[in-house]
Amino acid sequence: MMKRFFFLMLMLCTLIAVQAENYPYRSDYLWVTVPDHADWLYKTGEKATVEVQFYKYGIPRDGLVEWEIGTDLLPADQHGSVQLKCGRAKISMGTAKKPCFRDLRLKMTLDGKTYSHHVKIGFSPTEIRPFTQEPKDFWTFWQQQLEENKKMPMHYTKEFVAELSNERVECYRLKIDIDRQRHSFYAYLLMPKGAKKASCPVVLTPPGAGVKTIKDATARRFYPENGFIRLAIEIHGLNPTMADQQWSEINAAFNNRDNGYLRQNLENREQYYMRHVYLGLVRCIDVLTSLPEWDGRNVFVQGGSQGGALALIASALDTRITGCCANHPALSDMAAGSAGLTSGYPHFTKESGAYNEACMKVLPYYDVVNFARHIKTPVYMTWGYNDDTCPPTTSYAVWNVMTCEKESLLTPINEHWTSDATDRGQMEWMKKALR
Repeated sequence: MMKRFFFLMLMLCTLIAVQAENYPYRSDYLWVTVPDHADWLYKTGEKATVEVQFYKYGIPRDGLVEWEIGTDLLPADQHGSVQLKCGRAKISMGTAKKPCFRDLRLKMTLDGKTYSHHVKIGFSPTEIRPFTQEPKDFWTFWQQQLEENKKMPMHYTKEFVAELSNERVECYRLKIDIDRQRHSFYAYLLMPKGAKKASCPVVLTPPGAGVKTIKDATARRFYPENGFIRLAIEIHGLNPTMADQQWSEINAAFNNRDNGYLRQNLENREQYYMRHVYLGLVRCIDVLTSLPEWDGRNVFVQGGSQGGALALIASALDTRITGCCANHPALSDMAAGSAGLTSGYPHFTKESGAYNEACMKVLPYYDVVNFARHIKTPVYMTWGYNDDTCPPTTSYAVWNVMTCEKESLLTPINEHWTSDATDRGQMEWMKKALR
């Protein structure tokens, strides 16, 4: 018994040393949820059981746990409670008749404070299919947009940023013209210092969702330190040197839930906000492949959430791309919510007007699942099951329609985050994929 206790304490210390949503940093408490299938996956019709454990100060605590179960991101359809004994109890989650993810949501009040947790398990997820269908002229539409944008000459400004450079990495701030409507992207270009002509693969990194500055301009220096040229972009044409207060004010004014940029002009496929964003990805590849230091062969895209969506979209639109790394892609099966199904970020609501007849005709032209069907380059994709921002249901919807060479890293415990090891592992995947 004593050996088991010390092992538990060692495991606990290891887990809470990691800054992650499931195991809060320097927290007094810890939930542990253990499905009776080690991979958290079941076939439709199979019954699932989850053991629930709760610790405070590393000590098992008893109490009444109230639970509910619902399909991924949808309202609960089962409710109940269970008494923890020696800090443990088992909850039967039943089964599912159709491919889906089911979410066990937990809540317990102890010492005057309420603690919450959840765990999702999948039922035949490789059989999940998207609600979104591809319009007959989907590919024709985008080829026409690309051809039109090619007529605009490439133009960008470039300035050296000394404070973000060091003895190994040179950093430049770029402003890239995207289209004739005067849209632009700002970007940070990170290059190995002293890179020789035709020596470097290039990596485009689109941003996550929101109106915000480029926060990870130097966070992944390991790319240029390993010989890659990396371009980290924003998509709104806002100078990243603005003060944080200015960014907050702009975001509050132009990115509220029902009137944010992802909803702007959604009734018109030629005027929807994301049109210039998708085309801008190709223009960024134009910039990268014009650099004399580019090796002439290797072009990668890498991103997470909205950035993961844009990485996949770019891979479909631009045949120069030789490899794609995407984390839990947003903008996937966005219209599914109109049918009461699990939808991808930004989780449009009926109140937003995004499910009116005009918007429903436009959404399929901008949904990741339809671009994913056209990807021909290798894809390395990762996602977690406990993600409530970009749910596993929509990640599988994307994964299941891809017919290209593909590799996945499944991290069930993850919510909307990836570890440093996973982030670095994507670069290692690129190194192995070099031509």
